[in-house]
Amino acid sequence: MNRRNLSQDFLVATAFALVALISKSAMAQEAPMPGMQMPPAAQKEMHHHNAGQAEFLPRFGQAQKEAQGKLFKLEQAQETARAKNPTLRQAEAGSRAAKARQTQAGLLPNPIAGYSGDEIRGGEIHGGKQGFFVEQTIVTAGKLSRARDVKNKSAKLAEIEAEEQRVRVETAVKMAFYRVLAAQEMADAQTDLAHIAEQMLETDRRLQNTGQSDESEALAAAVVAARLKLAARMKENTLREEWRSLAAVMGQPDSPLESVAGDLEHGWPALDELQAVEMVATQSPAIRIASAAGERATAELASAERARIPDVTARAGLEYNHEQLNGAALETGWQGNAELAVEVPIFNRNQGHIAAARADITRAEAEKQRVALTLRERAASVVDNYANARLAAEQYRDNILPLATQSYSLLSDRYGEMLASFPRVLECKRRLYELQSEYIAALETVWTTGLALQGFLLTDGLEVPARPNEMDRAIRETNVPMPERTGLP
Repeated sequence: MNRRNLSQDFLVATAFALVALISKSAMAQEAPMPGMQMPPAAQKEMHHHNAGQAEFLPRFGQAQKEAQGKLFKLEQAQETARAKNPTLRQAEAGSRAAKARQTQAGLLPNPIAGYSGDEIRGGEIHGGKQGFFVEQTIVTAGKLSRARDVKNKSAKLAEIEAEEQRVRVETAVKMAFYRVLAAQEMADAQTDLAHIAEQMLETDRRLQNTGQSDESEALAAAVVAARLKLAARMKENTLREEWRSLAAVMGQPDSPLESVAGDLEHGWPALDELQAVEMVATQSPAIRIASAAGERATAELASAERARIPDVTARAGLEYNHEQLNGAALETGWQGNAELAVEVPIFNRNQGHIAAARADITRAEAEKQRVALTLRERAASVVDNYANARLAAEQYRDNILPLATQSYSLLSDRYGEMLASFPRVLECKRRLYELQSEYIAALETVWTTGLALQGFLLTDGLEVPARPNEMDRAIRETNVPMPERTGLP
């Protein structure tokens, strides 16, 4: 909390220092300067600017107002992702496969039917025995139910994986959408900055033509204009790349660039810092997967302990005996036979599998604890980014931008009274738009980090769902992702 208070005091102090600096510059211009007369064209442009001053202040939603067609909404992105994102189909297929294996594990062994013959010979005597038999393995000690229970735990894991993947895709789509929205707003703000820099360059050139400034000032203004024009083009590239990322997560990579509808300033995720960390550490699907893996390890131990009890093999059949009865001309005829066999567990009592299952239980219990600690650690860093970004956004919205707007309005009014120079007004306006860009960057961080926390840090919508038998990979790499480090402006 001390670090947060220091950050807030620093932002407020910066805002007041900025206003004081601008006001001081404006006061320096109050006295008429006979050697600094504005060219008539510049005066006309500034008076026109004062007539519609509110239209030239930074504002959100310019691209949405100027869009030619329908705006692309978040609901459309989510609906498209649910229909076309391939990882959702993978997760559903994995769940169906796990349920099918559960069914298979509970089936009885098939009986064996065959032919048998003994002392078969031809000739005049035609002796020997020929017949058929049926053999069946009888599974004892409830081993089938134990095997079915193991597969049932695996099916539960697959269901959690599918649920987690839905959360992952939903979070990734939301974050990508708001990145596009922020890039759209940033591109508009940067374009306005480039236009202001062009105005400043044109003004310096006019002043140079009238002998009121030297060539170095015009060259400096040209450098600033070139840099801001380059920055505007780069922001346009960023907007296109963010749209491509959104289209990829939706599963529709060939979607043409559209203007998105949204509001960065309102409705951002409102999270309590301590509760957010606790929520991620206790309610994440990663915790549920670790718990389900522990339950499966316990079921595997029960199955291994029952496996040491041998099964019974039963065999029965009929044979036709061609041997003569006591030298008579009659054959012995049909004879029945039956066998029962059981494996004697002298050397192999499944002791190795039992020991391994017990070790897996110990490992699963430790893994659940490790996952909780890892989630708590990574959530703490994201919460820190979220808290700082939210603090910055609130300060820009409530203090810095209103003070800078007030300073710009004051300077514009004094120019109208011939008490301030036009270049100074443009410089103040440029700084105001730079603050607006920083405000947009802070809002983007609030949205992305807030959504990441609400989505339990599951942010990669194209991450392949882990199979239930890949516990190590599922817990370490897929279900506990590294948070995205989004820097503040």
